[in-house]
Amino acid sequence: MCCWPCAFRRAGIPQSSSCWRILMILRNSCYLPNKNSDTTKPMSGHRNLKRRCGESHLESPAGCAHGPAAACVLSKLVQLPTPPLSKHQLKRLEEHKYQSAGRSLLEPLMQGYWEWLVGKVPAWIAPNLITIIGLLINIFTTLLLVYYCPTATEQAPPWAYIACACGLFIYQSLDAIDGKQARRTNSSTPLGELFDHGCDSLSTVFVVLGTCIAVQLGTNPDWMFFCCFAGTFMFYCAHWQTYVSGTLRFGIIDVTEVQIFIIIMHLLAVIGGPPFWQSLIPILNIQVKIFPALCTVAGTIFSCTNYFGVIFTGGVGKNGSTIAGTSVLSPFLHIGSVIALAAMIYKKSAVQLFEKHPCLYILTFGFVSAKITNKLVVAHMTKSEMHLHDTAFIGPALLFLDQYFNSFIDEYIVLWIALIFSLFDLLRYCVSVCNQIAAHLHIHVFRIKSSSTHSNHH
Repeated sequence: MCCWPCAFRRAGIPQSSSCWRILMILRNSCYLPNKNSDTTKPMSGHRNLKRRCGESHLESPAGCAHGPAAACVLSKLVQLPTPPLSKHQLKRLEEHKYQSAGRSLLEPLMQGYWEWLVGKVPAWIAPNLITIIGLLINIFTTLLLVYYCPTATEQAPPWAYIACACGLFIYQSLDAIDGKQARRTNSSTPLGELFDHGCDSLSTVFVVLGTCIAVQLGTNPDWMFFCCFAGTFMFYCAHWQTYVSGTLRFGIIDVTEVQIFIIIMHLLAVIGGPPFWQSLIPILNIQVKIFPALCTVAGTIFSCTNYFGVIFTGGVGKNGSTIAGTSVLSPFLHIGSVIALAAMIYKKSAVQLFEKHPCLYILTFGFVSAKITNKLVVAHMTKSEMHLHDTAFIGPALLFLDQYFNSFIDEYIVLWIALIFSLFDLLRYCVSVCNQIAAHLHIHVFRIKSSSTHSNHH
């Protein structure tokens, strides 16, 4: 088979012509076949695929070059058709500096354990790999409870609660040391901060869901709805005030304390079982399972008072605007739309969709919340505006339209469609953003460049 340059020569096309120059550009950037070399490989390595205008170098599986066509299709499927971040956003991302203030009650006590733990981690393990391992363990152990308790009213085997408690503790530990590992290996980057917050946004969904299952809150659907969406709302507000002030603030009672409290509740589910949660609290005359819900109410009021105190004080941008120069109230449209849609669909369902399938329902809207939270974090780190129109709302919109047209399709089927689409949409966005940033910073998402560890040890 004749190579492209030979074909052009035989056709009599001179090398000085514009056609020849275009061919050479295409050959160098798109890897047109050449008889004398394996041009299916990128010239700079086996993973970087050069994109137009030099805007991004998205990581692509090596299978796209030499493996089956299915690998290429899968790779393209989980990548957005266009880069999610502009050149200006990437430039501002490089200039981003992480800023935080405050510390929680238990953090000083846990620091010794975290320092010991990070010392046991090999220096070649990337911080993002630590985070994703913890997240996957947390998700897997929570899904065990979802499997045994799909309506959050059943009782799971004792080992499932223990596994969920251990999974949450492992996630807390690994999430706490990823930043320490980054500093230890000299591999701190803006991608690490974004990846950490992104995993936290997804973990929040599974943690609050697992808690509701542990206390069998499905018997009180209104309370379960409130607790789950209060958890995601508070996490969103934490980054909302960061978007306004430029500083992530930690309260005296924060994530660490809440996670320890939830671990204790999982262990109480093992010791006491349903009789414990259904028993009445003296004087208050309410079931024990309602007590965590009341704590959620108190925590929401306390946290939101602090968050909105910062938000309404005014931002660091021009005329008291956000860090991106936008209205300090603009992020409310996104989380407000999610909660409003979730509440309307819950209350208007003719088949009691939430009551019968609370776990699927919470996961569906949780994935939507996780995506818009990730976009808020990206907007903060790139000092850019958040846009309301987003594919994340397609899943909830399908449920809303189905109800509007008198559920001409079974709501349970539409819920599954919305769940799958919302998860796919979240993963597609996260993969695209991480790959684009990694390529722009010339790093790997889950591997440490040898120069980083080398400079750290020598």
